[in-house]
Amino acid sequence: MAQSIFDLSGKVALVTGASRGLGRSMAVGLAEAGAKIVITSRNLASLEETSAEIERIGGTFVPLVLDVSDVPGMTDQMSNLAAQLPGGLDILVNNAGYEEVCPSLDVSEDVWDRVVDTNLKGAFFCARNAARMMVDTGRGGAIINVCSLTSYVGVPTAVPYGSSKSGLLGMTRALSTEWAANRIRVNAIAPGYFRTELTDQFYQNEDWQNAMLEKIPLGSFGDSNDLKGAVVFLASDASHYITGQCIGIDGGYLASI
Repeated sequence: MAQSIFDLSGKVALVTGASRGLGRSMAVGLAEAGAKIVITSRNLASLEETSAEIERIGGTFVPLVLDVSDVPGMTDQMSNLAAQLPGGLDILVNNAGYEEVCPSLDVSEDVWDRVVDTNLKGAFFCARNAARMMVDTGRGGAIINVCSLTSYVGVPTAVPYGSSKSGLLGMTRALSTEWAANRIRVNAIAPGYFRTELTDQFYQNEDWQNAMLEKIPLGSFGDSNDLKGAVVFLASDASHYITGQCIGIDGGYLASI
């Protein structure tokens, strides 16, 4: 019984920003649980490594070019995708994200727009497009937004990013109440300190690393595989009565501050 409620066989999951880092790991984790995966990025070439990983485990996938910051283009692409998925869409992982580190006094309108258009505006319209597909099947579905520690705490030089991720947490809660009538569950995860291409600039500073590790009760940074269990849980029937929640995957960081 316990194993079967985590089984995603027959489900179709779309993972945005699946070309690298956390997105790639979550896509592979969902494939390991049995789901067919639509992996997306802004260009197909960047999806080659993710495709190879899913192939190695015997998974099924569809690559798709998708730029969530381009709302009209994204809507067209997802409409075309719907025609290619006769069984519909069951799961969305809203992972595509963008960050620019900049002192707040120097943040330009262009920087603000690049960050917020991807992390918040793009995430909303991607969720809306996915929800329409889920409503069409009549089965409902699961949407998992990728929030951040900055959804809860302030981080200097990351004001646009923190604002977008705080907004994403609010959006998660609001959509969960509105779309529950359609049997669409909307939850989120908030990864803590994970070393990825997006965050590598911080980890190049050894003093910063040591300072951060002192704040994490489990005493280590996250590994990309640490996200798989939570994402599979929120995508599966194991969490069928959970919506509007955000799970911190942070080694105890938020609990200790």
